[in-house]
Amino acid sequence: MKKKTIEDYLRTIYLIYEDMEDKTLGVRSVDIARSLKITKPTVSEMIKKLAKLGYINTSPYSNIFLTTKGLRKAKRLSHDYRVIGVFLNKILKYNDLEKVDEEAHRLEHAFSKESIKRLDTFLNNPKKCPHGKIIHK
Repeated sequence: MKKKTIEDYLRTIYLIYEDMEDKTLGVRSVDIARSLKITKPTVSEMIKKLAKLGYINTSPYSNIFLTTKGLRKAKRLSHDYRVIGVFLNKILKYNDLEKVDEEAHRLEHAFSKESIKRLDTFLNNPKKCPHGKIIHK
């Protein structure tokens, strides 16, 4: 199982969760499938793996909840993604937000923690990404 795939799922689950009004309901696998543009059976297989790794809690036919471990990792991944997005938008002048998302997605897997930390400092610790979402520390 690729680290990149795990990270994509965790960040996707977190993004869906973040936008939910009632966070006690959990994330539906169909929403993950729609967001990642993949089939529900593919999501189901990865959900089992994420549960085994301790990133999520779920049971058959129920919604998905990030564990403390999963939430911590998903927040860090979202932070990194959003900081890179700010860099692309503000410094490199990418104005097309779809292009910002594509590039940030490619780059988030390549940047080290140290590079993200330096980028964050260089950008004066931005509070929001180009989409207006909060950048959590």
